[in-house]
Amino acid sequence: MNDFNTVPRLSVVVPVKNEALNILPLVEEIERACAPLSPFEVIYIDDGSTDDTANQVLAARATRPWLRLVRHEVSCGQSAAVRTGVHAARAPIIATLDGDGQNDPAFIPRMAAVLEDTTIGLVAGQRVGRKGAAKRWQSRIANGVRGRILRDGTRDTGCGLKVFRRDVYLRLPYFDALHRFMPALVKREGYRIAHVDVVDRPRHAGQSNYGLFDRLWVGILDLAGVWWLIRRRRRVPVAQEVL
Repeated sequence: MNDFNTVPRLSVVVPVKNEALNILPLVEEIERACAPLSPFEVIYIDDGSTDDTANQVLAARATRPWLRLVRHEVSCGQSAAVRTGVHAARAPIIATLDGDGQNDPAFIPRMAAVLEDTTIGLVAGQRVGRKGAAKRWQSRIANGVRGRILRDGTRDTGCGLKVFRRDVYLRLPYFDALHRFMPALVKREGYRIAHVDVVDRPRHAGQSNYGLFDRLWVGILDLAGVWWLIRRRRRVPVAQEVL
């Protein structure tokens, strides 16, 4: 059993907003999936929920000392919630997944194992069998535009299931929608990106907070900014102290 005083090997960060009905089923799945990676911790970031989300996390925490809750007083968005979770995390390896149950945590151990290769900074889940024609169409447009401009070799940056090095993430420039540009920015830091196909599932309950405007049009300026950042950094220095 995990002890909070023990430094975890893995921190699982779960951003949520108004996902009360999805908390316990997903916590139970994460618990089963991450057992081989013990000690681990799971950090729920309640991004300004107005339902019973926080109370559901607290109830689940009563018998799970590795479960933590951090709350945003007002909603600040998914990227801000992920950033809060990474800053709060105590492990060197971070896994993120959406709190609606569409990302299957069973893939986390396989993705974490890929990071044994120290040249890889990010393992990005790539959804297959996506549910809903509208979502497939939205993602195809957004990822197509992003891929042609950034050439990051990632066909699905919108998948919330990612595993990455905490120290690498903390080097990245922060802005809203950062989570959708991580492959390009991690690559900019000199690391390779690995990809793992993951199954897309229907959400357990509730409705999505994201739509086409979140996936594409609102991110046009961010896309231009990331393109500029990539062009401005031509070489990553390899530094070593001389003793």
